[in-house]
Amino acid sequence: MTADIRRKGLLLILSSPSGAGKSTLSKRLMVREPSLQFSVSATTRPPRPGEVDGRDYIFRSPEEFQAMVAGGEMLEHAEVFGNFYGSPRAPVDRAMAEGRDTLFDVDWQGGQQIRSSALGREVVSVFILPPSMAELESRLRGRAQDSDAVIAGRMEKSLGEISRWSEYDYVLVNRDIDETEAELRTILAAERLRRERQPWLMEFVRGLNAEYGAGEDR
Repeated sequence: MTADIRRKGLLLILSSPSGAGKSTLSKRLMVREPSLQFSVSATTRPPRPGEVDGRDYIFRSPEEFQAMVAGGEMLEHAEVFGNFYGSPRAPVDRAMAEGRDTLFDVDWQGGQQIRSSALGREVVSVFILPPSMAELESRLRGRAQDSDAVIAGRMEKSLGEISRWSEYDYVLVNRDIDETEAELRTILAAERLRRERQPWLMEFVRGLNAEYGAGEDR
């Protein structure tokens, strides 16, 4: 007895306030899970030195971007500091058809739009919390990239982001990056095994019943 064991792909959303570890966890997950596809965002901002179209971002003109939005080609989109960003749907549809999962590194607003989209039933959402606000500020300062004013702004914004935690399927407190990564991979493994994501099971069980019936006839 054989069965097509291909499962349906899922959409894994990671969100967190800046400094809580979302981007680090995303990068680690992509290394550990080679079948996982990362959703490359489209943007209207110009490329920075070293950035490659299609790898770092999908660079589009404002007119091209708006045409994609109007055509329903974006799962989510937003304007940030005068530029548009969004998640194209076509690569996600292809991955799902192939039984592959897609990882989204987005804020709560992007996550909300994806959950409200036509693919919302396939979403698994995870929110990453810092162990404390003091630790969050320490991590932001440890980057040595931003001024005190910018850090203060990020800390203020983080309170609003953290208030959305209850909208997510899973919430992890990132006290230790290795432990949090392990927990995240456990979530992914369990969600991949959900009955509804394995359409081959119905035929497989029918085969078991047929096999038993054939045995009784002998």
